[in-house]
Amino acid sequence: MSRDEDFLEASKLVLELTLAGSSGADLDDLLESLLRLLLQIPAFRFRSQGAILLLNPRGALVPVSFYGLPDFWEDEEVARALIASVPAHCDQPCVVPFVPPVGDMLGEQQRCLVLPMKTGKDVFGAVVLFLAPDWQPTENKLDFMVNLSMAVSGMVSRCVVNETLKVREIELEQARTEAIRRLGTASEYRDNETGMHVMRMTNFAMVIGKALGLNDDQREMLYITAPMHDVGKIGISDAILLKPGRLTDDEYEVMKTHTQIGERILRGNDTMIAAAREIAGAHHEHWDGSGYPQGLSGEAIPVLARICAIADVFDALTSARPYKEPWPVEQAVAWIRQESGRKFDPSVVAAFDRAMPEIMRIRALYRDDIIDPGQILDLPEADSQEGRWVKWDESLRVGIDIIDEHHRYLFELTNNLFDVVVQKRSSREVAKVLKSLDKYAQVHFRAEERMMEHFAYPRIEVQRSQHHQFEQKVDEFYQELHETPLTARFDVLTYLRQWLVSHIRNEDADLITLAKRPALS
Repeated sequence: MSRDEDFLEASKLVLELTLAGSSGADLDDLLESLLRLLLQIPAFRFRSQGAILLLNPRGALVPVSFYGLPDFWEDEEVARALIASVPAHCDQPCVVPFVPPVGDMLGEQQRCLVLPMKTGKDVFGAVVLFLAPDWQPTENKLDFMVNLSMAVSGMVSRCVVNETLKVREIELEQARTEAIRRLGTASEYRDNETGMHVMRMTNFAMVIGKALGLNDDQREMLYITAPMHDVGKIGISDAILLKPGRLTDDEYEVMKTHTQIGERILRGNDTMIAAAREIAGAHHEHWDGSGYPQGLSGEAIPVLARICAIADVFDALTSARPYKEPWPVEQAVAWIRQESGRKFDPSVVAAFDRAMPEIMRIRALYRDDIIDPGQILDLPEADSQEGRWVKWDESLRVGIDIIDEHHRYLFELTNNLFDVVVQKRSSREVAKVLKSLDKYAQVHFRAEERMMEHFAYPRIEVQRSQHHQFEQKVDEFYQELHETPLTARFDVLTYLRQWLVSHIRNEDADLITLAKRPALS
């Protein structure tokens, strides 16, 4: 083939690739299109294997897309070999050796073409393409690769920008959501010493909603708005709200107005505010119409309010109050069942029953009291770890049931984040799961630290320091997700797996000494 023909073929390739990339394809699609087009040109002899690597904010390459190779999650050694194959300060297309890990399926040493990706003069990543064993690109063909490198750079840049815009679009939504949650939590702090009620009640509502069959959007709305159920208590005087004994009839009538106050606070046409208003105004309505403030009955009561009614009552009954001792769980469950068809929607009561294993787990994790190292938990057997990315096994137990359950749940949240990433769901979904993990980690750390402080654990300051460093790091990743979303998701997963396992094995394992102390009275 002549130089002119080579040029024509390369020009066609660049044009077709540009057209393929203009459709908003993700990086996996772009890489597949690139290799498919290259394999159609006789003058270029590539294998159907390649990867895209992007620089993270710390200047390290992160493999973010693979074709014909094991994914990063399946074979981290191959990913490391790909990173090692890219020359430092590579700013022009070049052929380099690729040395696969010993015993790897890729076999003997191979050669790759590295296409640096640049914006202006700044390199932001590289595409690694595997060459056929007996093909060495000529100087002319490497010249053509400069144009190809420019085209790929433009399309990958567009993907990065598009994903970044998606994340930034949710910043306002997240700020609004956080404001709603904080307002709901503020109302709880007025009459609840730790504020854990709102966390338990919200999570109870979530698992009941799931058991009831609510879709993902409805459950997300419930998670955001359930904390607002008692926001109207902000308008109730301390003399009534904080009264240590039972309320008089007149005081109870004043207390009931918190539903109407909540409705007034949550005025507006925004969908989220409207849902919160329905919950705040109707979570004391009864299925038979005997509730307040409007005496609504049956399905005239919004479904999210019906769910929150049971979640709220169950936590109130099973929690200590200045004027009462907590009810045993069995007694509270029996009472809720007894009120099915009167106070509560029978279908929601049935969903409450189905969700009971998860509800019991939530009660153990989001607790008001200090963790008792000697307490034996009687929880349903954990789900199978088959196919999970971060696997929990018995060697990770520290010997304190509640701490072990906290750790298992952190593993579960990390695996949820992994699922979101490998399913190529949006950065919006990644941000949501990462935020949930971060919030729960803080709950876990504070519970651990209260236990350590109570029992005068000698390494408490080491633990506090490590917890703080973890929280800072996750916050950094969350910020990076808004700037470099395609690398941040991979970086945070790698960090989480390494930190969790290392911290449990090397630091939390010593907590077993607390289990040998006298039990809490």
